[in-house]
Amino acid sequence: MLAEIIKSIILGIVEGITEWLPISSTGHMILVNEFIGNTEGAFTSSDLYLYVIQLGAILAVVTMFFHKLNPFSPKKTSVEKKETWQMWFKVIVACIPAAVIGLLLNDYMDSWENWKVVSATLIVYGIAFLAVESVNKKEKISDISSMSYKTAVLIGLFQVLSIIPGTSRSGATILGAMILGCSRGVAAEFSFFLAIPVMFGVSLLKIATYGEPVSGGDIAVLLIGMAAAYAVSMAAIKFLMDYVRKHSFKPFGWYRIILGAVVILYFWLIQPIIAG
Repeated sequence: MLAEIIKSIILGIVEGITEWLPISSTGHMILVNEFIGNTEGAFTSSDLYLYVIQLGAILAVVTMFFHKLNPFSPKKTSVEKKETWQMWFKVIVACIPAAVIGLLLNDYMDSWENWKVVSATLIVYGIAFLAVESVNKKEKISDISSMSYKTAVLIGLFQVLSIIPGTSRSGATILGAMILGCSRGVAAEFSFFLAIPVMFGVSLLKIATYGEPVSGGDIAVLLIGMAAAYAVSMAAIKFLMDYVRKHSFKPFGWYRIILGAVVILYFWLIQPIIAG
């Protein structure tokens, strides 16, 4: 039990950092599970745990942006309330492609969750970030209120790419938003808001379809992981929003490329030597 609690705290920390930075939580989870022990049958290795722990990260977004997300705030003018509702409508229409295509391909894409696919997508999207940031484009969208519904839907289509393991949901949406002319800040913020219905939906789906019994101890382990994810997410989100005001995403692109190379090196060369 103690080992599961420690592992849950570590996974919560990793989830809190990698869910919001465009560096792929899946790629990091694979490495973390490999190094700290992915025990077969352990609750922290189950799909239910690995998806529902994301709720801790989502609660951090709701906490940090509660005023901006709340259309009923008495501190907002009628115009601001209207803009908040419009923002939510944009989030909803942007989530439709992921909801439809994600449900259709969910079981199929589970078979793609291996180090070869993860390393490839880490590197490909790392190169994509470097390429997009190298192109000198004039930003056309500096606020979510000026984003059109068409742009929101197109960003939602980019989000669909995140069903491929190693892509990174935030990475796909941020990259897509920037390609479509959004500023880095708007791209990051809209990516955060898109995560709310998507990750709540995925987590509830996993809870509803999970066919094995869950003990009180398992629930306690999950809550500890969610608490760790929540606390670390608060810091990670604040860091990213402060960072993008002055810097580009190129360091994240290089990081993805290096991590992809590390994954290949470990699973292709080092692991066989250790196993042999």
